Amino acid sequence: MRLIINTVLGLIILGLLYLLFSSIYEPINFKAEQDKRESAVISKLEDIRKAQLAYRGITGQYAHSFDTLLQVLKTDSFKIVRVFGNPDEEKSEIKRETFYVPAIDSVGKLGLNLDSLRYVPYSASGKEFKVTAQMIEYQSTTVPVVEVKIPIREYMGQFADAKYTRYDTRYNPDNVRKFGDLAKPSTAGNWE
Repeated sequence: MRLIINTVLGLIILGLLYLLFSSIYEPINFKAEQDKRESAVISKLEDIRKAQLAYRGITGQYAHSFDTLLQVLKTDSFKIVRVFGNPDEEKSEIKRETFYVPAIDSVGKLGLNLDSLRYVPYSASGKEFKVTAQMIEYQSTTVPVVEVKIPIREYMGQFADAKYTRYDTRYNPDNVRKFGDLAKPSTAGNWE
């Protein structure tokens, strides 16, 4: 009888130790995983922003889809105009030389991987970032705007639950991580 009671008490103690350790390590694991996933998604959003700005340098507007963005960056060129002479002087002779540089060369120098640009890190089944681009009237001028976003829930995996707000009060899996704004010409990210 004494052996049975000691065994049961030993199992209870082991169960309580497990609960104690899991209550300590759960917030630590959540924070580490959140930091890792957020960092990867933010890095990808920064790369998409660089690609969109390069696209705008070529076309004058933002790409409304990844297919359009990639096609232009892989096949089109930047127009560069070199000016010789001083345009501020009236008697100065001004010459302009125009040449084109393939966009893919600049993309390579920026370190962008165009083939994986659209995919959200740590998301299930190859989720893509949502891109919206349009022209708006802003302060009596028509300007291009872009917004690229993904809900936090899409890349947080097992941590995409509101119960984890007890470890980080700013965490909300229903919020989005994004850059850009459809109401004004800005490419700022909401993590900055």
